[in-house]
Order: sequence, then C-alpha cells, then structure tokens
Amino acid sequence: MNYSGTYFELEGRPAVRLVRHFSHSVDRVWAAIINPEESRHWFPSTLVIEPRVGGVARFSDDPNTPDSTGTVLSYEPPRRIEFTWGADEVHIQLESGDDDGCTLTLTNVLEAADTAARNSTGWTVCLLELDKFLAGTPTTGPHGADAAPFEPIYQEFVRAGVPSGAPIPPTD
Repeated sequence: MNYSGTYFELEGRPAVRLVRHFSHSVDRVWAAIINPEESRHWFPSTLVIEPRVGGVARFSDDPNTPDSTGTVLSYEPPRRIEFTWGADEVHIQLESGDDDGCTLTLTNVLEAADTAARNSTGWTVCLLELDKFLAGTPTTGPHGADAAPFEPIYQEFVRAGVPSGAPIPPTD
C-alpha cells in the first residue's frame, strides 16, 4: 500500500480521496466497515451505524475528538455508505476487482481545505490498519503503538502540495 491520495473539490467543497485495493471480497470488507467489533480495529473511533438513510452514525472512544453523532446519507450494502462526521462527510464505496478482491474508495468531504493533509494522513493510517486487520495481523487500531507513524506520512502529503495548517493530533 502506498500513501497516495487526491485533493480536489466536490460540489464546491474541499475533499480528499484515497483508493486502495484489498485482496478480500466486497462482503468481507463491508463487514469490517459496518460491524463495530471489526471497525474498531481500523476506524479512528468506535463507529455504530444505524443501517438506513437518515439513521444515526455514532462516534465514540477517539482519544482526539469528543463523542459525537452524524447522519447516514447513503446506505447501499454491501457497496456504499456515506455519513456526516461533524462538518465533514465520509463516503466509502466498494467495487469488486478482476480478482477475488475489491477496491475501496474513501472520500472525505472537508469542512476546511487546511485539514486535507491531516485527514489524508489519518485515513492512510486507518486504511493501513484495515489491511492488517483483514490479513489477520493483530492490530491495536490507528491510535495504537503498532500503527504507522503519523508524522512521516503527513510530511509526504504536505510535500505533495496537499493543503495543510490545521492542528494535528498528538503523535506520542
């Protein structure tokens, strides 16, 4: 896996997109996204989704943000889920690959452009953890000591010209 991501505008708002291929089926990756017992291994907070458009998305236990709720904007199992998280939106789409795997596209529609490098880094760390989890490698999640270090990935996004400047979480 690489650390690439794309910064762009979506309907006039800043956004970042990360595309990753996993050697697991759409159904398997969907379960890792939607099941709180599985998503806790890679998602930055405990995520509990009410499985319907207009449902509540609950976020808790993230050491860097207070507990909160969002709204499910799209729910099309096992291919697409979109929800609000604060003033941001998170869109996750899964597509079957030519092999037995699938491609995950994560788009984070941002409140502010200066969060792009920070959020791209955070999602990169999360998707690396998802890859480990799906491979059966023990993981303590994106905030754990065994997660990829934030700072080098962040600096790579900054060097690539992704907008930065928003506060970053503590990295020790």
